[in-house]
Amino acid sequence: MPFEHEFFMRVARSFPLLKHLCIWNNESQKLAGLMTFPSDNCQLHSIIEYPHLTILDIKFSHADYIEEFLNETKTFVPCLTEFEVFFDDLKAVTKDFTREETRRNCSKHNNTSQI
Repeated sequence: MPFEHEFFMRVARSFPLLKHLCIWNNESQKLAGLMTFPSDNCQLHSIIEYPHLTILDIKFSHADYIEEFLNETKTFVPCLTEFEVFFDDLKAVTKDFTREETRRNCSKHNNTSQI
């Protein structure tokens, strides 16, 4: 069962002090392509904020979840310092580390575990 943007909104509201999150889901988000327009500048949803999240492990998840957490038009994670992800998935989502929408949420990483 895929985790949609609304699910992550509920997680953020229910656990406002969440510091470590591990997601293990290989199913694509059904609404991922409908959430933003191709420009990524116009959004159809609220930006989710995880103000205390420092560790995010999504290495065993579909690339949609990397997009969900790194795209600043979907999620804001100002304290994220450790990020566990498969390198090829990270490279694809960030468009070879050149995509503006993913830079802010990646800016404070001290440790990115890439496999």
